[in-house]
Amino acid sequence: MINKSNEFIRRILNFPAIRPSETKFHFLLDDCSREDSRIWILAKSEDVSCQFQMLARAVAVALDVLPLKEMDVSVEGQEVVEFVRNQAVKLKFEVEMDDGRMQVNVLKILDQLEDGIVPESHDLKRVLDYLGIKRWSACNREVKFLDNEMLLEGNTEEKRDMGILSSLMGFMIYCRGTLFDVLDNGAGRQINGGSTNADQVIRFLNLDDFRCPITLEIMSDPVTIASGHTYDRASILKWFRAGNSTCPKTGERLTSIDLVPNFALKVLIKQYCSANGIPFVETGRRNRDAGRFVGSSSVANEQAMKLLASFLVGRLVAGTMEQQNKAAFEIRLLTKTSIFNRSCLVEAGVIPPLLNLVTSRDSSCQENAMATLLNLSKNSKCKSTIVGNGGLFLILDVLKGGLKMEARQHAAGTLFYLTSVEEYRKMMGENPEFIPSLLELLRNGTDRGKKNALVTIFGLLMRPENHWRVIAAGLVPLVVNLLKSFEREDLITDSLAVLTTLSERLDGAMAVLYAGALPIIVNVLSSCNSRASKEYCVSLLLALCINGGADAVPVLVKNSSLMGPLYSLLAEGNSKASKKASTLIRILHEYNEKTSSGLITPVFIEDQFINVW
Repeated sequence: MINKSNEFIRRILNFPAIRPSETKFHFLLDDCSREDSRIWILAKSEDVSCQFQMLARAVAVALDVLPLKEMDVSVEGQEVVEFVRNQAVKLKFEVEMDDGRMQVNVLKILDQLEDGIVPESHDLKRVLDYLGIKRWSACNREVKFLDNEMLLEGNTEEKRDMGILSSLMGFMIYCRGTLFDVLDNGAGRQINGGSTNADQVIRFLNLDDFRCPITLEIMSDPVTIASGHTYDRASILKWFRAGNSTCPKTGERLTSIDLVPNFALKVLIKQYCSANGIPFVETGRRNRDAGRFVGSSSVANEQAMKLLASFLVGRLVAGTMEQQNKAAFEIRLLTKTSIFNRSCLVEAGVIPPLLNLVTSRDSSCQENAMATLLNLSKNSKCKSTIVGNGGLFLILDVLKGGLKMEARQHAAGTLFYLTSVEEYRKMMGENPEFIPSLLELLRNGTDRGKKNALVTIFGLLMRPENHWRVIAAGLVPLVVNLLKSFEREDLITDSLAVLTTLSERLDGAMAVLYAGALPIIVNVLSSCNSRASKEYCVSLLLALCINGGADAVPVLVKNSSLMGPLYSLLAEGNSKASKKASTLIRILHEYNEKTSSGLITPVFIEDQFINVW
């Protein structure tokens, strides 16, 4: 009997008219039971009720047209279907009175925020208690959910819910920053956007899974085409604009060239890069930030951020050590991605108290303050404020002797952004401690620390007067030795960029040659997948031939593994790398032909051969 009943239910649920409604019910129930969407479900409770009501009616209609006789259903079965249909017709989904009252309270608080009025803490706590949000990590999950919803809503044409999403985002961020004095155990896992389940998934992923099949570079904006394969948006658009209408991977002719954003893969790539210290360059990120807080942000969100900035700066100035650390942590999160947040905090006077905190003997406090200064240094207006308040040499002290390696690598990253200003490049270059301290981090730091040290040195080399200083400090042999051991492509690329910049001058080229870099560079060119690394390899080899020809060209001519990668780059057409590869091939061929005839000894001046007969 039980088996017959189960079979009957299965047949009913699989009926085409029933199946869609049953699936939608499951999705709707899943959304309502999520632990990170409580404030959003409360705000949209009327819409949720209406959706349940429509689904119930859809089930009733579907059951009404169900061909029970054709399905050979027993009389008892027909009575069950009729009973369920009647119940579906009678069902009424209404917002509970308590939910309605709490929704009104939330709207009142949003009105206060919009008017720039500081809400009462007990009013905020009443809302969070009703939603069951008891800890900082739970509040932060709500913030992250709303942030993702804003991203999805921003990709729709109507953007109907963007205003309320933005207001709720401001509400929850204000609550997170003002109501919770203690960070619970879940906070540390959430600072970089990770989670326990995500970490377990990421642990089994390979970096090659995130490469675009066309460029072999890590995708920054993955999109899926009609064949089901995913590519980076820029590379597949280039493929289509070249007149191709097939899938690059399979050769399948496409019925459509529409691109579907692969948000799930993009989140995984960002989490993987964050967990492994790999920079993730998000296409159009600056525009996204600006749009989120200028074009799409609500007044309540903006005012909440201004009120929160004032509150947090007050904690930095007059709070206890625990309150200062918590405030620095909150500011670190707020300044990580948002241009608007940075502006609000700078206007509230956040930089001087942060500089005071970098001298703290509390390692966590120093790290959070230094990480925040790193985020703020991306803003051009903040750079002068940092340096004007004596921050350059305070950051140097952290770089040399930070209490944690993380603080030291944040200090190097901050210096990188400061090197964008010529005056600060001059100050750092002329101080005898900056370059040796960066070299020490490059020698003994973590991969992320080495990355920050390399890019900062690269920034210093934008000032020609700093070239001889980094050479004299012993940078070249250190980078050449590290190049042999690096496995991460971004570190290889940054090392090659530094060596290429140095080799554009005669003293730098000779230092690179004397460090025995030629075979290492050729090996990187032959084995790496990164287009940027290949381009730097070719640029570096060409600079070495021009500025140190007598020592470079004969060695390269004898290397049989060089010509294959050069011709591969040459086949790419109009790129800078292909043009430099063409010039390098010509130099090597001319040298080989003329030395084989025994007529000349080649001497190189600038980019020319002078034949000495």
